[in-house]
Amino acid sequence: MSSKIVNLYYFLKPLIPRPLQILLRRHIVARKRKSCADVWPIDQRCACIPKNWPGWPDRKNFAVILTHDVETAKGHDRCRRLMRLEMNLGFRSSFNFVPEKYSVSPELRAVLAENGFEIGLHGLYHDGKYFRSRKIFEKRAELINNYLKDWNSCGFRSPSMLHRLDWMHTLRIEYDSSTFDTDPFEPQPEGIRTIFPLWVSGGAPGAGFVELPYTLPQDFTLFIIMKEPGIEIWKQKLDWIAENGGMVLMNTHPDYIHFETKGGAEEYTVSHYLDLLQYLRAKHENRYWHVLPREIARFWAGNFSHYRTPESAPGNSGSISHLHRVTV
Repeated sequence: MSSKIVNLYYFLKPLIPRPLQILLRRHIVARKRKSCADVWPIDQRCACIPKNWPGWPDRKNFAVILTHDVETAKGHDRCRRLMRLEMNLGFRSSFNFVPEKYSVSPELRAVLAENGFEIGLHGLYHDGKYFRSRKIFEKRAELINNYLKDWNSCGFRSPSMLHRLDWMHTLRIEYDSSTFDTDPFEPQPEGIRTIFPLWVSGGAPGAGFVELPYTLPQDFTLFIIMKEPGIEIWKQKLDWIAENGGMVLMNTHPDYIHFETKGGAEEYTVSHYLDLLQYLRAKHENRYWHVLPREIARFWAGNFSHYRTPESAPGNSGSISHLHRVTV
């Protein structure tokens, strides 16, 4: 999708009633899903192993990273329940907040940090304007960097997964997670074709950040847009990544998860998420390396920032390799 179409979409979006937005997206995704069956939910090209790959730490077969984008005040208020659910199963995750869209509680951030969770930034607003111009991005980057410093955070994910990795060196981050291996249903649909992290090098020697693509389909796509009745697609993709030794990176939204017996029109039962975590533990016990995003980013930056690959993936302004190192 061209930048002009993306900009037009976000210009018109506030004028379209939310139920109509969902209806239109369902129609578009249903048609596109048929034509993308060879690259979604699994694109076999994404399984390419990094050059001289020694494997994950502790001889684990694959990595598991859990993340949450908190897009509304309603999602913010559900974070503690999601935190407790994960803790009861022995998991930890990152929560990415949108600080200029709703009030982010310092107490919530403290509780998350004290219990071993991570705090990240999901932009400032959720309006799709970040990459409309370099001037807009630079202005927002200054505020984002202030929040990163105040929150002692090192990770970023752009709203709606829009990205220009060659611009993101302005952010004082250790990792970005605004891309995906394959997801043709996103506004910027070109995937980076790998289930491994990437190093995105900057202008100065040694400068750069780690790119962590999400590799499981997003919950909103599966359960709200596609109206999938269960987690078979999640399980299928998880098993495939495990078989190929990659990184399972999951992005879910507490905004759309309901913890009661019945949820709203844009919500799905928490049992889907719970079932996936229980499936992971039951089928792949002791096989996966489960860490926070910042930990896998530091592992990658410390060991694999030297990779060089000349080929560029489509849709990223020539800035990102679809293997394992990027120079922009």
